[in-house]
Amino acid sequence: MQTLSIRTQARCQLIDVTEDVRRAVREAGLRDGHVICYVPHTTAGITIQENADPDVVHDFLLQMERMVPRDPAGFRHGEGNSDAHIKASLTGLSQTVLVRDGRPVLGTWQGIYFCEYDGPRQRNLLVHCVHG
Repeated sequence: MQTLSIRTQARCQLIDVTEDVRRAVREAGLRDGHVICYVPHTTAGITIQENADPDVVHDFLLQMERMVPRDPAGFRHGEGNSDAHIKASLTGLSQTVLVRDGRPVLGTWQGIYFCEYDGPRQRNLLVHCVHG
């Protein structure tokens, strides 16, 4: 298993980690199997999304904020980041991607994104390659 270090720059941000995951697969010598990407944080997540048009990332973050605003009346958590916990749960903390011929199997427009909801912070992404 590899640990990728990610430094986020904004409170809410999507960071394309596709190339980092490809590199981890190569370094592990994985030809066929799958790779598990896991975020060990409660206010961050991971998703697979379009990576051709940056407006998709903008729209994704805009809609997340509309669905779960930062400071609605009634939140009680003292750290002031309840929205980040909810957004992370909506996104999910792991993605499994098939690997064939040494490359993650992604669609033409797909990329793997680390999702920051409570930054900026230093974060980790665990990447586990499974032969098989």
